[in-house]
Amino acid sequence: MGFYRSIMENKALLASFTAWFIAQILKILLTFYSSKKIDLTRLVGSGGMPSSHTAFVMAISTSVGRMYGWDSAIFAVSLCFAFVVMYDAAGVRRAAGNQAKILNIIIEDIAQNKPITDERLKELIGHTPKEVVAGAVLGILVANIMV
Repeated sequence: MGFYRSIMENKALLASFTAWFIAQILKILLTFYSSKKIDLTRLVGSGGMPSSHTAFVMAISTSVGRMYGWDSAIFAVSLCFAFVVMYDAAGVRRAAGNQAKILNIIIEDIAQNKPITDERLKELIGHTPKEVVAGAVLGILVANIMV
């Protein structure tokens, strides 16, 4: 029982999951605000405002910095990890999303001339820099409140 209790009392882990959850709820609310439709798939979907991946890793990084010191090796590791995740969210996954959008346009164009599968690729898999910054701010705020 000590193992599970320790996990549930881990402030850094709780801050990270809280930041992720808040980001996902904000995605639902912002989607509702812009489209006037409740889209519960946003709770588990990637992409969108704010970046839940970034909120998650910045909350853990901020928590580690607060708990073990800003000059600790574990903070340096967690911050480097956070930067890799944020780069991937705004760079690689964003580029893949843009490629999916272009491929979907090509599929539509081809479909008008001959029958082909109309399977759509997922376009919302990356983040804009603004979404990543918003996620980072959210993660930092949540960690500072909870740790």
